[in-house]
Amino acid sequence: MELGVSGTLLLAVLVSLVLYFFIWRRKLKKKNTPPGPPPLPLLGTMLHMSPKEMPQSLMKLSEKYGPVFTIYLSSTPAVVLAGYDCVKEALIDNGDVFSFRGPSELADLLFKGYGLIMTNGERWKLLRRFSLSTLRNFGMGKRSIEERIQEEAHYLTEEFKKKSTPFEPTDLLTLAVSNVICSVVFGERFDYEDVKFRTILTLLKEVSLLMSSVWGILLNIFPKTFRILPGPHQKVFRNLEKMKAFVAESLESHKETLDRNCPRDFIDCFLIKMEEEKDNPKTEFHFDNLFGTVMDLFIAGTETTSTSLKYGLLYLLKYPEVERKIQEEMDCVIGQNRCCSVEDRVQLPYTDAVIHEIQRFADITPLGLPRATDRDTTFRGYHIPKGILVFPMLTSVLKDPKCFKNPKHFDPTNFLNDSGKFQKNEAFVPFSLGKRSCIGEGLARMELFLFLTNLLQRFNLKSEVAPEDLEISPEPNKNGAVPRTYQMYVTSR
Repeated sequence: MELGVSGTLLLAVLVSLVLYFFIWRRKLKKKNTPPGPPPLPLLGTMLHMSPKEMPQSLMKLSEKYGPVFTIYLSSTPAVVLAGYDCVKEALIDNGDVFSFRGPSELADLLFKGYGLIMTNGERWKLLRRFSLSTLRNFGMGKRSIEERIQEEAHYLTEEFKKKSTPFEPTDLLTLAVSNVICSVVFGERFDYEDVKFRTILTLLKEVSLLMSSVWGILLNIFPKTFRILPGPHQKVFRNLEKMKAFVAESLESHKETLDRNCPRDFIDCFLIKMEEEKDNPKTEFHFDNLFGTVMDLFIAGTETTSTSLKYGLLYLLKYPEVERKIQEEMDCVIGQNRCCSVEDRVQLPYTDAVIHEIQRFADITPLGLPRATDRDTTFRGYHIPKGILVFPMLTSVLKDPKCFKNPKHFDPTNFLNDSGKFQKNEAFVPFSLGKRSCIGEGLARMELFLFLTNLLQRFNLKSEVAPEDLEISPEPNKNGAVPRTYQMYVTSR
């Protein structure tokens, strides 16, 4: 049967793609690139990886190919780094080479190349410097950020106290954590019953769940194709547009009420910087970058910390003896009447160790955010081309058996010495490493400490399920990023 003109052209295109792929792959092999599973045209190495459990798939590949190996996302090569020694060598010892944010067509589709998290070069340097400086001066009004968190912890404990039956804590934890970043970025906190506020957080939760699903993985790998294909992943685009509208409304309100002599929050500071550089044609302080950076801070400052808290409460339900030891330590140091402060942390070594172990074991960003090389380089004997996508697997560091004595189990002694004093561990990297580490680390650490200690100071955590029957592993088929749903209740101490 004859193919016809269209069929012949399609066949010619496919043959050309296959030939180009294999010629290009042979050139890379000659340059001594890292090993990896054999790729196929268009599919890459997807047959060797599970889009439902990507981190586990990559960990298995590292067992076969070593700590530095190559995968193909469709026709795009990416280098994966596994283990503390390897990741540290790349991000710290060779930080200048691996400090670029990895290219992402999806991020370009969503944020148009603006903002802080996914940008590079001078734009990233300026926005990071400005954001760090501003966030370090959180309390631009009369209250410090610690006081804001303590106030929000009070609202959260009052909501817990109202619950007379077992409840799922996700929504309340998300509302509390988001209110902290909202007070810093937008200059206000919202009532927990505020319809608009709850709607925005619901949109954010849906995006997070979708991006950790098979649809989210496929959207990341084939963004241009899946952008036009129907499916549940289309909700990512719709929800982000609604969230952007919320941010845009706040920006307009700030413009109308801005007092240059008395900035109230991050947005005010950025608007003042925009005014100062309005005559600079190359300025990075413009509306698009303000919009992108605010979205970055709002999304990152809400989801990661609230997820860590959700895991933390689950682990304490699973291990009531850990909860008891924390409360005994707190009772000795601060009692049950005085509000816990950040200064108390050094006198609460066991509590501090537990919070570190919660973050290590929760492992909520197992792949880390992608990096890229800014030049051709030789790393561990392999040629790494300029601009190649790099995944420093944080899960391989946080669960590295060389660094943690019992990496696959929840064990606070990972951060305690033989005398029971808190002990740092260099492989504790939930915020990543190097120049691209999370700028909100200080805020997140403060929130985790103050929210958890305030809850445990006032309540005993309870579950109708026996501790031994509680499942603390992540939701299956969600790429290790989503904690399981559970019910809990509290009793007053």
